[in-house]
Amino acid sequence: MILIRRYLALFLTALLIFSQPLLAQESGEIDYQIWENVATQAERQSENIETTSEELAALRGRIVEWRGRLQAGKNVNGAEIKSVRDQIAALGPAPAEGETEDEEIADRRAQLQKNLSALQAPRLQADEAFSRAESIIRRIDEVTAERQVTELVRVSPSPLVPSNWPAALSDAGKLAQGIASEARQRTMDRDIWGEMQPKLPQVLGYLIAAVLLLTIGRRWIDGLPSRLSAHATEYSRAVVAFVASLGQIALPLIGLFLLVRAIKASALPGEWTLPFWNALPVTGMIVYSGYWLSRQLFPAQVVAYDTLWMEQKAKNSARRMVNTLAVLFGLHHLLSSAVLPLSGIYERLGDETNRVQLDVSEAAASVWHFLLIALAALALFRLGNALRRLNRSELEQQSARYRIMSFMGRLSRLVAVGTVIPGVMGMINLANGIIWPWILTLALFGVLILLKDFCADVFSMIKRGEEGAREGLIPMLIGFGLIILSLPVFLLIWGARGTDLAEMWVSFRQGVSFGGINLSPGSVLTLLIVFVIGYMMTRGLQGMFRNTILPKTKLDAGGQNAVVAGLGYVGIFLAALLAIASAGIDLSSLAIVAGALSVGIGFGLQNIVSNFVSGIILLIERPISVGDWIEAGGQQGIVQRISVRSTQVETFDKTEVIVPNSDLISQPVINWTRNSQTGRVIIPVGVAFGSDTRRVQQVLQEIIEDQPLVTVDPAPYVLFRGFGTDRLEFEIRAILSDVGAGLGVTSEVCHQIVERFAAEGIVIPFMQRDIWLRNPEALDRDAKPQVQAARPPAPQPDPRIAADTAEGGDSLPDSDGGPDDGAR
Repeated sequence: MILIRRYLALFLTALLIFSQPLLAQESGEIDYQIWENVATQAERQSENIETTSEELAALRGRIVEWRGRLQAGKNVNGAEIKSVRDQIAALGPAPAEGETEDEEIADRRAQLQKNLSALQAPRLQADEAFSRAESIIRRIDEVTAERQVTELVRVSPSPLVPSNWPAALSDAGKLAQGIASEARQRTMDRDIWGEMQPKLPQVLGYLIAAVLLLTIGRRWIDGLPSRLSAHATEYSRAVVAFVASLGQIALPLIGLFLLVRAIKASALPGEWTLPFWNALPVTGMIVYSGYWLSRQLFPAQVVAYDTLWMEQKAKNSARRMVNTLAVLFGLHHLLSSAVLPLSGIYERLGDETNRVQLDVSEAAASVWHFLLIALAALALFRLGNALRRLNRSELEQQSARYRIMSFMGRLSRLVAVGTVIPGVMGMINLANGIIWPWILTLALFGVLILLKDFCADVFSMIKRGEEGAREGLIPMLIGFGLIILSLPVFLLIWGARGTDLAEMWVSFRQGVSFGGINLSPGSVLTLLIVFVIGYMMTRGLQGMFRNTILPKTKLDAGGQNAVVAGLGYVGIFLAALLAIASAGIDLSSLAIVAGALSVGIGFGLQNIVSNFVSGIILLIERPISVGDWIEAGGQQGIVQRISVRSTQVETFDKTEVIVPNSDLISQPVINWTRNSQTGRVIIPVGVAFGSDTRRVQQVLQEIIEDQPLVTVDPAPYVLFRGFGTDRLEFEIRAILSDVGAGLGVTSEVCHQIVERFAAEGIVIPFMQRDIWLRNPEALDRDAKPQVQAARPPAPQPDPRIAADTAEGGDSLPDSDGGPDDGAR
């Protein structure tokens, strides 16, 4: 009920804030005399200590309304002021001191300055009044906060003092006696029964429906998630179970609401019991929501997966403690709404006319509040014990929720102890202001975890159980958005008022100033929208040129890519300028700062700037284009993409090489296919000494002329290049229409050379070496003793001979007929 009322107040305040511009337009000009009277009265009442909190709240709402009108007044005559300023700028700069200008221009400038002052006067007056309204609102907020703090730290009679216990028992006895007396009196009153008789069918209908929903219906809805999930697919089971589980809150609440309607329709409740019946629906919502939360976070039987992995013993303990806290919280709300004062930092729960007319003493209220606080602290301490023992390995393997909940468990133990201490000292309001908001904070953390899992499960169901869908980017962003949306709820839980949140929203809307630039949510949103629209239009224009216009021109693929890339850069630049102008951001105030930073940025980002400029040069001059075969920096490959910073080259082994654009400008680059696909291949051929050189040249000429990719003009030719160490060297030179097929042509030519040379008897020589023995007589002398052996071992070569052989790369030739056999 507290949060509901605060949300309602926040909604009304926000409605008032959003309607302020409309009110200002409808009211026309601002009557500053009335504003002066209102402001003076507000300042006087805010300083008066006898002004009640209700009167301060009403006064604040009136000042907020005036502030909205004044805010709109600060923007009047905007178009006229802009027009006059443009006219003054058209006259040129004002003359410097000691200089004069044409008399007619000077008169016109003076008249325009006078008009400008007259147009700006209402703005200045509205701005001054707006500042005064802001000051009054801040003063009222300060007074309200001081009163809240004073009430919060107020010391009541200690609940542990035995002399206060009789008062608590006496007031409880009076309450029980009053309720019993009222029940006897109203059940014996024939007038009430006569009044109820016409409503008896309605009362019985409500009562029967309530009993069915609270008994049979509740048991049925408790087992519904398991039954439905058993028939669901694996990737939709969690979603079905969660949606079905919400009925565990809704169905009992409907039954409880029908029960209250039945009792109230019977006219049986009186002044002693009616406040309890009025507070019962919200109490039921607290209790049933707590039961639902405990089943979802710490289920006895898992339906889809464990939201928080815990040992079964700790899970059972946590579930029991959450249920206990829900009951205690519901009981606290019921008693605070109906009979007990001292509601802590909360606002008064209901009007005094809706409470039991029992003058509960402060001592008795202190005792009963402390009893609820002590029981809640004990349950909270045990819940903290269960949460802090989350499995340590899971903390490392799972998400941050384990670390957060473990930390919350340890902190809950401290909160439980820290709440009892001020309660013992008699600071019941402070204890109430700690224990119950902390319980709500834990509940909100649990709800956020469940909602994040639900959103991830929905996304996974849409993706039909695709692997990694639950841990994807979209579920993560949704979870982050839920955390942002929950921040106002956290503030409300810890005592923030709707007016406080409204002030935060006003400050957020007004934005912040940075370097003379005012950034507000509206301007930022306008900037993003205009830039996104400009970006999309740029991409659309690029697509139209790439697919429709440029293919019909004579530009090659590289030129088309350069045009498309240039359109993209220009379009993004214009979109950024248009977005900045549309948002009303004046960058002139940052000119000096930008000039100072440009030097440092130039030194720090000189490589990036160099690559950027080189990229623009590549796109304009186009020394290389997409699809070219280039060689740069020891890498060869086909150009795949030219961006502003780098060029992407795909090598012939299908690897991607990123080459900085500055390297392509400052270093030599071989472009094999820049102007055409034609290129030359050179194939060296060697034949044995003694071959017919004319015949060899003729055979090679025939082979190369038969290749289909070899051009006729210029025609291929064969050269006799000279005499090698062990062969006659020839060379085939030919121009191919597609140099990219050079390796294939070379391979085919080599195959045909082998075939034709074999048919023509032309020998392709192998590597040959002459071995010189300086002292052959040493071999004969060393070989004589070995002749006496029965089985002579293999002769060992002279080390010098082995060395000469190693240097030549060949072993000794056989002695039976090689052309170079022997020694010289």
